[in-house]
Amino acid sequence: MKENTDQLGYCTDFFKALAHPTRILLVEDLAGGEKCVCELAGKIDADISTVSRHLRELKQIGIVTGEKRGNQVFYTLRTPCILNFLKCIRNLR
Repeated sequence: MKENTDQLGYCTDFFKALAHPTRILLVEDLAGGEKCVCELAGKIDADISTVSRHLRELKQIGIVTGEKRGNQVFYTLRTPCILNFLKCIRNLR
């Protein structure tokens, strides 16, 4: 029973991490491959610190991974299956 509760808690945290339009846009943008924070910030018209904060939340839950190279961090989508889920949700409307 404890394992089931842990899994449910993770699922809840996973959906909370996606519960912001900017984070969904970031996930969808990363479908095209690895990008640095500065690229992502330019695409969603937000400052780098805001984008970094959103990416940190996505990374903590395991949706993306980040790799620091010099003074830049490059992110990739760790869970590409989420794109199918997002597409399914968008098709509900």
